Amino acid sequence: ARVSRLILDGVAELPFREGAFDRVLVDAPCTGVGALRRHPEIKWRRTAADPARLGEIQRAILGNAVRVLRRGGVLVYSTCSTEPEENEDVVRSVLSQHPSLIVESARDWLPAPFAPLVADDGFLRTYPHGEGLDGFFAARLRRSDRG
Repeated sequence: ARVSRLILDGVAELPFREGAFDRVLVDAPCTGVGALRRHPEIKWRRTAADPARLGEIQRAILGNAVRVLRRGGVLVYSTCSTEPEENEDVVRSVLSQHPSLIVESARDWLPAPFAPLVADDGFLRTYPHGEGLDGFFAARLRRSDRG
């Protein structure tokens, strides 16, 4: 099987028809602060304004991803950040702009040992100080059949 690589600017409008994909993964560009313990140099490359700045980019990327997600399709949004401006705030903003999206608890899609990493809001979060893992965030979103 031949594999092709396609690199696109996710902030710009994607060159796909609306509803083209059953599944979309957005591994968003982020501050990377969740990986500080393994990459301490990150703290020297970031400013206090970065989470909000990157949050705007992430909203644009996620909005474009929703457009190409078919009805009933699943979108997973993830970052290696623990900052709310890059995680919960981004997802909640996109949910408010796209009422056809619903959060599906990641707990229902992970092996049982990982269930404690999913909060009541359905989002997966890991923390270096809690689980000894890097800091990550993930949300599973489904586009309803109605739109």
